[in-house]
Amino acid sequence: MANTSNDVDGDGALPDRGMKKGLTSYGDTGFSLFLRKAFIKGAGYTDAALDRPVIGIANTGSDYNPCHGNAPQLIEAVKRGVMLAGGLPMAFPTISVHESFAAPTSMYLRNLMAIDTEEMIRAQPMDAVVLIGGCDKTVPAQLMGAASANLPSIVLITGSMLTGSHRGERVGACTDCRRYWGKFRAGEIDADETAEVNDQLVASVGTCSVMGTASTMACIAEALGMTVPGGASPPAVTADRIRIAEQTGAQAVQMARDRLTPDKLLTPAAFENALCVLLAIGGSTNGIVHLAAIAGRVGLELDLHALDRMGRETPVLLDLKPSGQHYMEDFHHAGGMATLLRELKPLLHLDALTVTGRTLGEEMERARPAFAQGVVRSAAAPIYPQGGIAVLWGNLAPGGAIIKQSAADPALMEHEGRAVVFENLEDLAARIDSDDLDVTAQDVLVLKHIGPKGASMPEAGALPIPRKLARAGVKDMLRISDGRMSGTAFGTIVLHVTPEAAVGGPLAHVRNGDRIALSVKNRSITLQVTEAELARRAREQPVAEPSAERGYRKLYLRSVTQANQGVDFDFLRAAQIVGKVPRG
Repeated sequence: MANTSNDVDGDGALPDRGMKKGLTSYGDTGFSLFLRKAFIKGAGYTDAALDRPVIGIANTGSDYNPCHGNAPQLIEAVKRGVMLAGGLPMAFPTISVHESFAAPTSMYLRNLMAIDTEEMIRAQPMDAVVLIGGCDKTVPAQLMGAASANLPSIVLITGSMLTGSHRGERVGACTDCRRYWGKFRAGEIDADETAEVNDQLVASVGTCSVMGTASTMACIAEALGMTVPGGASPPAVTADRIRIAEQTGAQAVQMARDRLTPDKLLTPAAFENALCVLLAIGGSTNGIVHLAAIAGRVGLELDLHALDRMGRETPVLLDLKPSGQHYMEDFHHAGGMATLLRELKPLLHLDALTVTGRTLGEEMERARPAFAQGVVRSAAAPIYPQGGIAVLWGNLAPGGAIIKQSAADPALMEHEGRAVVFENLEDLAARIDSDDLDVTAQDVLVLKHIGPKGASMPEAGALPIPRKLARAGVKDMLRISDGRMSGTAFGTIVLHVTPEAAVGGPLAHVRNGDRIALSVKNRSITLQVTEAELARRAREQPVAEPSAERGYRKLYLRSVTQANQGVDFDFLRAAQIVGKVPRG
């Protein structure tokens, strides 16, 4: 039988599978496949190997990314799983973003990584893809790209680091990084001890060992049904993590055969499960931004009002820093997500589908039996009676703001104080440690112009306590900004103020001496300045939005959305919004 354009080498295989998928355009499809096979055979592949389902493996290993330092071992284990299941593994590189090694911020590069991931999935022949990620922005970037590409996709978390020990005290990044740096700023420890603890805070490769953004996104990925069961918690350097990698490879082959695509998994029910888990783990405030971005890719809008209502009914059950005392390896030893999900069962959509082809409820039934442990609390004895995150509204934040109430000082949850204003990061750095700074512990520190457009939304929202107050023993103050903070941070910190100062939001017009009132009970953040006065200030000092002449920065500033839409690029969101999450 003669070849046709739909079966370019006459073997009867489907043209949109394996090596036939996405042929390069040369004007002759037969030649396109002939050339592709010629080059891949140069690597030693046989026709028998090339006839198998092709499983792409996104390699995000980088010497600049110690959170992904185990990527080579994970890739080998994934390849083993793929081959055992009858597939052909093909690893390929993508951008790798590490929180501490990305300038100006990792958030600035998250969308670029999402574009890279999406386009490499589209460009190269694969029937399914394994996405290896761990550090803060990598997992959301991969989920965003996978949602848009809509090829069978499964997430493999790199895993958390182990904890270290400093003078008999267990320590781990990065809540303890911030705690010890605070001690140094306050004069409680000297430079020698600071250097000593610096050697112990990160005891192995892997992501932060507390419930920071990386651990939060690992738990969210499993709650979304995008990892194999148990995929969130094994530490990076354990045999459990390697076994998860092998299982992930095998599952990717099955997903390719079943054509189990992200649109079947990333449903409203799945997002509601993920939001419930975010609240119950005392997760990073960054999780809200990332979930909003992922949801936007599938045509869903994050409803902050509904999220706050959900938060009032969802207690914090996980005793991990910064909301509690334990670390991720303790969570894993306590049974990981299976233990948590059992406690949350009445609040979850058990019919949500997972990468295994089974529902969340079915996977919970298949999980190992529960046992006595002290890391995951019962609903009757929570760490915090409501969800870890509360949403605030008011004339200072018409589009909403966020506070991680489970990691805040209860004494500051209802607070009014005088604004001490920093116009930008440079102003903060120049004045925060000055003995001449006019500030008291009852004041409200306000930092402007660190939102998505103002400064690419750095994790600078946890403003340092002014040095003279830190030395006097002050541990917390009310702090407000349009930026983010690390999920490892703690304190009474209002974040994601929307609209941001750089686009003319009310925050831009706050002045020294203004009174600001926070009421977490009433979910309000109020600038005690009249609308007429704010309008007058806006006329006197109009805001000019940032711009750039060329390159990625020009694209970023032209296209980035506000925090309530996930800080994604407007042209990458779904063409049509079809619903909201949480629903009703």
